[in-house]
Amino acid sequence: MSFDPHSIRSDFPILERTSRGKPLVYLDTAASAQKPRAVIDAISDFYENHYANIHRGVYELSERATRMHEDARGKVAAFLGAAESREIVFTRNATESINLIAASWGRQNLNTGDEILITTLEHHANIVPWQLLCEEKNARLRVVPINDAGELDMDAFESLISDRTRLVAVSHVSNALGTINPVREIINIAHERGIPVLLDGAQAVPRFGVDVQELGCDFYVFSGHKLYGPSGVGILYGRAELLEAMPAYQSGGDMIETVSFEKSTFKPAPYKFEAGTPDIAGAIGLGAAIDYLSGLGMDEIERHELELTTYGTKLLEAIPEVRLIGTAADKTGVLSFVVDGIHPHDLGTILDMEGIAIRAGHHCAQPLMERFDVPATARASLGLYSISEDLDHLAQGLHKAIEMFR
Repeated sequence: MSFDPHSIRSDFPILERTSRGKPLVYLDTAASAQKPRAVIDAISDFYENHYANIHRGVYELSERATRMHEDARGKVAAFLGAAESREIVFTRNATESINLIAASWGRQNLNTGDEILITTLEHHANIVPWQLLCEEKNARLRVVPINDAGELDMDAFESLISDRTRLVAVSHVSNALGTINPVREIINIAHERGIPVLLDGAQAVPRFGVDVQELGCDFYVFSGHKLYGPSGVGILYGRAELLEAMPAYQSGGDMIETVSFEKSTFKPAPYKFEAGTPDIAGAIGLGAAIDYLSGLGMDEIERHELELTTYGTKLLEAIPEVRLIGTAADKTGVLSFVVDGIHPHDLGTILDMEGIAIRAGHHCAQPLMERFDVPATARASLGLYSISEDLDHLAQGLHKAIEMFR
């Protein structure tokens, strides 16, 4: 399949609708990606023709649903380059995946005086679970600073990592700035000291190919809805030996082997982490999203978003009242900015009246906003269906807003 974003847009029914009476310009893909027809159809087909609960029924429909669910697990494993399917745990989203690691691996491995290393670029889901764990374990959270471009200070990273560090938890791509972190270098430095590394890949996996074995990371998490799949399903990748050594996180149906009133025993990973009926249709929809992206080619998606990011950056830099927040040399399709004299929320409302959907706020990254001394930013984020005309509309909308506030 050749990569033509104008043609690809016809795969996304919602892009044909209007907003506020004008053609929809969707520039909030970092918050959640729109869904291609292939994903919508896969979910509808499952509910219409194949639905049953999984792992329990002895009848044909249940066996088929189980097979479809486990096939989706295999697709995720192949998409991430995992060694085997049992390294893939289905969760609700990346946030739940991080909380699972904190509650299971963290409680098992953290002790008084230990440290967890994160960065200033993290969003709340990769800050708060570690804060709570550190409070519980009397441990310490340490934070790697960034420079004015929004890039990690790697000298500071090396100085902060110590024999007390038990885990490094870093976003692969910043949701607020688009910075692509030097994760290979981070992993190498941490592994030289025997420290495992968790990568939050929620903003990375929709934008370029990821191979967890090539990276060498120990944990990798992402959300299905940011990968053009349904909401309510997420992924935790963990190296098999780590998952096997971790205790169960939640308990209940389908994660147990035996139960008596004296003692229960649990299934091996990944099933011991999947208590209760999962989002079966969500997993199958995620598998369809992976098929769709693989058909387009992750290299082509990466190239397209990089070209649009460069184009959008030049458009915004040409507007004197606009100041970009986050100008890292290595970044992807997230354009965060402030406009002199206009609060980002007002800007978002004005652009909405033009049919342009952007995000305005702190992007669940309040410490990062404090680092740049701004209460919030406006954020235009790109997807594989974004086109240069979307960014032209954004620039026109900004000129209109600036004129209104003069």
